[in-house]
Amino acid sequence: MSYCRYIELMDEGRKSLHKDYHDYHYGFPIHDDNELFGRLLLEINQAGLSWETILKKESSFRKAYDNYDIRKIAAYTEMDRERLMADSGIIRNRLKINAAIENAKTILRLQEEYNSFEKWLEYNHPKTKEEWTKLFKKTFRFTGGEIVNEFLMSIGYLPGAHDEDCPVYAEIAKRNPMWKSLRSQE
Repeated sequence: MSYCRYIELMDEGRKSLHKDYHDYHYGFPIHDDNELFGRLLLEINQAGLSWETILKKESSFRKAYDNYDIRKIAAYTEMDRERLMADSGIIRNRLKINAAIENAKTILRLQEEYNSFEKWLEYNHPKTKEEWTKLFKKTFRFTGGEIVNEFLMSIGYLPGAHDEDCPVYAEIAKRNPMWKSLRSQE
């Protein structure tokens, strides 16, 4: 079942949390490296949990991880790791915390070589989900197939974030997501 249909079946209490993400974030292209990193961080932290848990904690993640500032996170010390492990507002998993810090360092290197994380993504586009997964596993920490797929769908690189009859699909299509270039090649 698609995310679009899933939200329609939710009770009103849960629906508003998901609807905001669905209507204004999921599948929309992101052009800011810190926000791209933040989305990757959230997708990594979702592994093994519900997306609802992550949506409820997003503002806590943003605060705990310095508004997803890649430079600051790449410079985190052991004291920062311990601070994050003690923060009940986020997912306190040492592997995920370490992945965030190491992935921030990796993105700094990609920025040096490609001028931005976004440019690195563009340079490697288009790829199949399997090719992207292989590249992400080689480049980043804690990035399996589902994490990579959801990350790339959520930022407009892979199709499938919305049903074609969903009004948000048309809005995203106007913003020229990268998946549109895949369709034009078919």
